Amino acid sequence: MPTGTGGALVRRISGYPGGPLDVVWLPMPATRLPLGRIRLIWEPAPRAGWTVHAHLSLATAEVLLARWPAADDDWPDLVRPTLYEVTGLCQALADATAALDLSNRLADT
Repeated sequence: MPTGTGGALVRRISGYPGGPLDVVWLPMPATRLPLGRIRLIWEPAPRAGWTVHAHLSLATAEVLLARWPAADDDWPDLVRPTLYEVTGLCQALADATAALDLSNRLADT
């Protein structure tokens, strides 16, 4: 992670093993993420590899989604399945919320 950054915002996650994990650097201090977005932070692990943290932005806070201690240099392949599933779930919840809002508006007319 480059010096002076507050982590990386996950932009796109491939569902395929070895597929891309696209991120954009976030400036320090950490900025508030949009709802349902994921921030990755990684740092050298005490003995070897990387400790990777994934934070999920919820309506009122950013919460620790997962932590992978002492991951090797192929850590994107390790974290990809979890990130892919969580982003899919967030998108499904956003779609269901939009459908419910539309249904309520139509019922009011």
